[in-house]
Amino acid sequence: MSAAAESVSSIYIAAPEGDTGKSTVALGLLQALCASAARVGVFRPIARSDNDRDYILELLLERITVDLDYDECVGATYDDVHADPEAALSEIVVKYHAVADRCDAVVIVGSDYTEIANPSELGYNARIAANLDAPVLLVLRGSRRTPDEVAQLTSVCTAELAAQHAHLTGIVVNRCPADRLDEIAAAVGDRGVPLWTLPEVPILVAPTMGELLTAIDGELYSGDPELLHREALRVMVGGMTAEHILERLTESVVVIAPADRSDVLLALVNANAAQGFPSLAGIIMNGGLLPHPAVAQLVAGLKPSLPILTTSLGTFDTASAADRTRGRMALGAHRKIDTAVALMEQHVDTDQLLSRLDVPRPSVTTPQMFEYQLIDWARRQRRHIVLPEGEDDRILRAAGRVLQRRIADLTILGDETQVRRRATELGVDLSAAKVLDPRSSELAEQFAEEYARLRAHKGMTIERAREIMSDISYFGTMMVHLGIADGMVSGAAHTTAHTIRPSFEIVKTEPGVSTVSSIFLMCLSDRVLAYGDCAVVPDPTTEQLADIAISSAATAARFGIEPRIAMLSYSTGESGSGADVDKVRAATALVRERRPDLPVEGPIQYDAAIEPSVASAKLPGSEVAGRATVFIFPDLNTGNNTYKAVQRSAGAVAVGPVLQGLRKPVNDLSRGALIQDIVNTVAITAIQAQETGE
Repeated sequence: MSAAAESVSSIYIAAPEGDTGKSTVALGLLQALCASAARVGVFRPIARSDNDRDYILELLLERITVDLDYDECVGATYDDVHADPEAALSEIVVKYHAVADRCDAVVIVGSDYTEIANPSELGYNARIAANLDAPVLLVLRGSRRTPDEVAQLTSVCTAELAAQHAHLTGIVVNRCPADRLDEIAAAVGDRGVPLWTLPEVPILVAPTMGELLTAIDGELYSGDPELLHREALRVMVGGMTAEHILERLTESVVVIAPADRSDVLLALVNANAAQGFPSLAGIIMNGGLLPHPAVAQLVAGLKPSLPILTTSLGTFDTASAADRTRGRMALGAHRKIDTAVALMEQHVDTDQLLSRLDVPRPSVTTPQMFEYQLIDWARRQRRHIVLPEGEDDRILRAAGRVLQRRIADLTILGDETQVRRRATELGVDLSAAKVLDPRSSELAEQFAEEYARLRAHKGMTIERAREIMSDISYFGTMMVHLGIADGMVSGAAHTTAHTIRPSFEIVKTEPGVSTVSSIFLMCLSDRVLAYGDCAVVPDPTTEQLADIAISSAATAARFGIEPRIAMLSYSTGESGSGADVDKVRAATALVRERRPDLPVEGPIQYDAAIEPSVASAKLPGSEVAGRATVFIFPDLNTGNNTYKAVQRSAGAVAVGPVLQGLRKPVNDLSRGALIQDIVNTVAITAIQAQETGE
């Protein structure tokens, strides 16, 4: 065994049967490891024998921090194990160590279901774990079992692991009845290792409408294709009259009915749109029939977003296919993934588990580590953030993730009925969020009066103020100003100017700062840097450049970056002259005068600021050159282009822009923002609010 493999921290997730929810445990554990170690990989000792790629492995490969491909991470197939278990074991060991040599930690996910006749599947997994010298995290299923039966199964499994000389490091009893977690834990008792019980969450095993579409070999007749990602929590055969079907509807149900039942089809489409009825997951029209042309015209006129599927299967076969379909924790199953991660965070003490693995302390900060730190910092002192753009699906999906992971409390602006209905259609739980409509909120008059007072010197009237307060950006900013919310995140569907102009008028700058600016937190493969200003001030003056540097240093420090400021220019030290260089030189002097405690160097070229070998030649003896962490660009043109070049060419993750200099945090999103970008920006805003709220 190589030295690298000897030092790797690995954990083997094993189960005695299928449907234990190992993928939920693997996801949560992988996330915790990626936040604690720089190079985290995944390994699947036994993969399925058919031509389909292992969907769990593909999901986990998307989240690791080492460049490993699919084939490298598979040890053997079931066919290999059936043919020659000993040879397969040898191959598994060899391939595992090839992965481990490149990692600090590896999550090893055991096989899924009983296919190995002799020895037992758990026993064979235990042998693999022992040969890989990987401690075992045992995952058991608690559903459809009494606490005593779970305890008996635990005894059988732990004895099997011991017989194969595998080292047990913890037990997770997953998919337990939510009201029996403590009872099951008490029945299992003290086994000498940590024990955690996780509740059954129906969404994790529920099929999506897209998966049902495949199972029934159907077609999408009408509806929003985006809603095929929604899970169906229950399947109902609509074989009775429409009124009795309506009585039995529940949230996220899919109803099977023949297309010639026009009364049922129209009743369901209208019920889904009506207030007071549950939101359906979809309708399946079986029997190979289509609605009568007049009914089809009527349905089309209603423009339902509800997915309506067609299939040639009969009622029994359609219902049987739907009943057999189990939802997969696979790539693209965002709601399941978010739910699984949140479930592990809330019920498993991953710090305790990782402490048993002796994970090596990292000397670098990866993007995954930084993202985890952001969310952890935000959760420590949860703040209230307002999201004005409630009509944007990305905002709703991000809001669901923020609430599920308890990153912040939220208010979303928009028509409450429309916002909540669309969220339900998307499979997003916004029950913990407030929804306010600026046009009808009881706060509107108070906000108008306050705005008229603030802008009285500009001739603002109360009538005009009422009109302005119907704008979501102004309404949200006023919530922050009056302390109803701690911060605001907007810009997914609006310009930067629309987002931040109200802040200049209402929130204003913090004491001692006259310039509102921004930084991007640039997450490289091994560190996080701050770039400013890349989004707000086009051509800063000397004083503004000094403001930007001081604000950027403070923001960087707030996010765990030790500030060493490089005032960038096209020349280094005293080697150049000209108006642009002189401005940077003067701004550097002003920073030193105002904040003598901050290490700052300028003018300095980018290569001399970041590369020690260049620094030693161009600016020897500098405490900043070669090790700068905060890069201040001379103008917006340079800054914006540089951050995008680094983002696209070096594969850096750019988090931001993070606005700075305001009394209270307001942050702008890119109009191309992804859901995770929005989540990160909410976390950043919440962290900024922790300071302003104290």
